[in-house]
Amino acid sequence: MKDFYSSPGDRRASVSRRSRAETRPPIVESEAFLDNDGKQVPAPFPPHFDPETAEGTHSVVLGPRRDDGTLQIDIPEGNLEAHADFLPPYGEGQPLTPEYIAAMLERLGIVYGIDWTTIQDTALECNLNRKTVRSVVVARGDSPVDEVREYFEIESGFKEWPRLPDGDVPRVDYREISPFVVVTKGQPLARLVKAVKGREGKDILGNVIPMPVKRPEGMTAGPNARVSGEEIIASCDGRLVQKGTELAVEEVLAVKGAVGYKTGHIAFPGDVIIDGNVADGFKVYSGGSIVAKQTFDATDVVAKKDLIVAGGIIGRGRASIRVGGSIRTKFIQNCHVACRGPILAGMAVINSQIYTLQILDLGDKGRIVGGEVYAVHGVRAAGIGSESGKCTRIHCGVDFTVQQDLDRLNERMRIASMKRAKIRERLESEEDEAKRATLLQFDERLEKDLTESGNRIGNLLGNVDADEKAIVEISGEVSPGTIIEICHIALVVENPLKKVRFRLDKLKGRLTHESM
Repeated sequence: MKDFYSSPGDRRASVSRRSRAETRPPIVESEAFLDNDGKQVPAPFPPHFDPETAEGTHSVVLGPRRDDGTLQIDIPEGNLEAHADFLPPYGEGQPLTPEYIAAMLERLGIVYGIDWTTIQDTALECNLNRKTVRSVVVARGDSPVDEVREYFEIESGFKEWPRLPDGDVPRVDYREISPFVVVTKGQPLARLVKAVKGREGKDILGNVIPMPVKRPEGMTAGPNARVSGEEIIASCDGRLVQKGTELAVEEVLAVKGAVGYKTGHIAFPGDVIIDGNVADGFKVYSGGSIVAKQTFDATDVVAKKDLIVAGGIIGRGRASIRVGGSIRTKFIQNCHVACRGPILAGMAVINSQIYTLQILDLGDKGRIVGGEVYAVHGVRAAGIGSESGKCTRIHCGVDFTVQQDLDRLNERMRIASMKRAKIRERLESEEDEAKRATLLQFDERLEKDLTESGNRIGNLLGNVDADEKAIVEISGEVSPGTIIEICHIALVVENPLKKVRFRLDKLKGRLTHESM
């Protein structure tokens, strides 16, 4: 499109606009003007303007003579700025004047954001120095400011893994890295991002630019999550799950596969269900119950409620299993197990340390081979011991937690007594009064510690025997070398016994056994 602006006796302006599809601006011809001899001739482009290299939307202003100063204006797409090239006069040509430039801007429709100070300074520089000044911003509009509606944004700590510090990379135990995000009740999951006010814009032609409105896709509260004030918080302990824009908390952690480097250690406040096995060296902690659908390779296992294993439990190294409820499994091998509830193992308990405040029940087929068992209310199994003569110890009627406290106190008293004996030896030969005073202070402390430990042991002794009616029932055979103990009264089995029941005869102070 080509527009021509002219009036009698005035300077003439030629404006050329081109579409984006064009690679070069169209050739623009101005109307006739006067040459240096005062004759009217067709007006070519001024010597400063090259239509082959010009870009954008241009206005070329020609003076009444060939050598007059000219102005080339470029209005980029969007009409938010106007850039001008100030071209000086040649020879006797007329200089650029503010009035002339103002008329040009008015003809182009530029009415807003005009920088008159810059225009006058640049025109003066161009005229005095006879030097072309290019790309001068002569007008600038106001861009609109986006209005952003309020929304909930997920907490930054849940967005990405924590970065390792710069420099030397520390040694990382990748078993400690878990893909599961565990949250606690009341913990913030997302925070409200307040709305941002926007405003309309205005271009250099005086047109109002509408204010854009952004509506970010924020988080919403899903199951076990709720909005509280300006936060989305967890309604319970569990695993944080993001499904699209919904934040939910799952009370059960389902591991669809094995526990290994892909999952890291498992530490979860609710129930844990494991479809695969557990790799050696990985820990599993649950604030609820643990359900394993295959054989469970145990290193360090803690369940506040129950432990249910479809296969068996095999200990790795110094395997430790602590359960607040009951244990149900096929077998237990090479493990240290402490359980407040009953332990049911259908096949065997092999070379393990078993502690339960209830009963160890292996049914009519399970056998105990090696190791040591503490079961407050008794043991039921198909057999105890093995033909190899490996010793198996069974302790019943004793609260193992009290017994462990007694063992610790006895060990503490033993160490204190040894220290006190050494102090008394030194006191016999020590002549320095200051050192003797120090040794006497240590001796008094140890004597006090021995007295306190002795009193605690006395209080515990009345609670250690918890069930005098505990029974050991064996439906198969008890091998020689097996030790049966009920309330600290022991019986060593010297000959094979079959289908036998062991009881405590408190009046006689010994164990008796009878056929079943």
